[in-house]
Amino acid sequence: MDGAAGGVPTQRLEWAAQAAHPQDKMKRYEKFADEIAELIRTGVLAPGQKVPSVRHASRTYGVSASTVFQAYYLLESRGLIMARARSGYFVCQHVQRPLREPEVASREAATTEVDVSELVFSVLSSIKDPDTVPFGSAFPSPELFPLQRLARSMSHAVREMDPRSTVADMTPGNHGLRRQIALRYMVGGLPLPIEELVITNGALEALNLCLQVVTRPGDLVAIESPAFYASLQVLERLKLKAVEIPVHPREGIDLEVLERSLEQLPIKACWFMSNFHNPLGASLAEARKRRLAELLKQYQVPMIEDDVYAELYFGQQAPKPVKAFDSEGLVMHCSSFSKSLAPGYRVGWVAGGRYAGEIERLKLMTSISASVPAQAAIADYLQHGGYDRHLRRLRYALESQQNAMLAAVARHLPEQTRVSRPDGGYFLWLEFPEQVDSLRLFQLALAQGISIAPGPIFSATRSFSNCARLNYGHPWTTRSEQAMETLGRIIRSL
Repeated sequence: MDGAAGGVPTQRLEWAAQAAHPQDKMKRYEKFADEIAELIRTGVLAPGQKVPSVRHASRTYGVSASTVFQAYYLLESRGLIMARARSGYFVCQHVQRPLREPEVASREAATTEVDVSELVFSVLSSIKDPDTVPFGSAFPSPELFPLQRLARSMSHAVREMDPRSTVADMTPGNHGLRRQIALRYMVGGLPLPIEELVITNGALEALNLCLQVVTRPGDLVAIESPAFYASLQVLERLKLKAVEIPVHPREGIDLEVLERSLEQLPIKACWFMSNFHNPLGASLAEARKRRLAELLKQYQVPMIEDDVYAELYFGQQAPKPVKAFDSEGLVMHCSSFSKSLAPGYRVGWVAGGRYAGEIERLKLMTSISASVPAQAAIADYLQHGGYDRHLRRLRYALESQQNAMLAAVARHLPEQTRVSRPDGGYFLWLEFPEQVDSLRLFQLALAQGISIAPGPIFSATRSFSNCARLNYGHPWTTRSEQAMETLGRIIRSL
């Protein structure tokens, strides 16, 4: 993408590099730790295998012994390696038995009326009790976010705020925040004109605005199956019909089924997650993202890209969005800071491509503006607060918590249980033996103080009756382990 987006004026961002705070530099031991972690993730270093000794690693990689020690301590805290007395460090064997991935059968798409809200509301109400183990939550733990540092940014930003900006930036959003977001796109290899960005009340408003701009009641919208339940609720509210496209737990959306659907049905829009799909955790490889962008171009169908988990990757490189391969301005890229920095601030955005002007006008006609102080606070934090440093700590914590939950699945749940293993985000998708009714499991678990997200809330047709989504976005404790043991006992009783 060259920075132009179907009618949106191109504006180079040469000034952004000078205006924005430089990116936080990773320390050498963090880079070395990430290199070893990548070898573990890709299987080059297998579970139980010894990692290079401190002396050997120091000599081979040309780093100091101190750097190696620090890297190994970091990997140990992330749950990737463990020390054995007088033997060195070894790759952790998180799982005592192999865990198979879920099976999602490929099938032809069909149009479906959506009616899931009551079911979703009953599930969401279960996670409000602080005494409930929040495996069913859609959010990571607030303990993982720099809320005190954000509060200082809020105080500073409000004191320094130009009163005129509350009017001048009203609909497109705070100029400083849009500039910081544009810079992050540019650093990620996707230069965008700042005029393409509209700040919204969280990602959900961005997604709603995009869908309203390109559809009318009764239209067909291609969504994933399973799909994030909020997308189903939006379609239900707007009286749109769902065309469910199956998603593979590792490879992502079935592009062959999507292509046949685009060819045979009058689909007006697509709503997909390309990175760390909720609930499956799947991510599209770059070649598949490129192919998806080609299909959108071929059929001239806009796509709403829900990319709220993109910063929560466990590898060394941030995944690119489908928008990076869009030459026509058809992809509306939506994200927010709710999952990566500031839950409760409700600050999101959309890079609207050729639809940016319509999205901005619709925003003006509905909610007018996202919270002005919250926008200013996040802009200040992005410039001065060490966002990338925070993100590294957050990713390390989530990866460690994923390892802990996977190990608990292997220890406590029936052997026939299948589970996803995503490379980011904070959800696992579990497929239980066929006789397990996850709605019944939800009720019985809740009676024991444990919430889960049952599979039927992720489908317009209430499929996935023997599946559930579990959240590992909270620090792993003895209580978490006991909750997994209890789930195992309940499942075996069904």
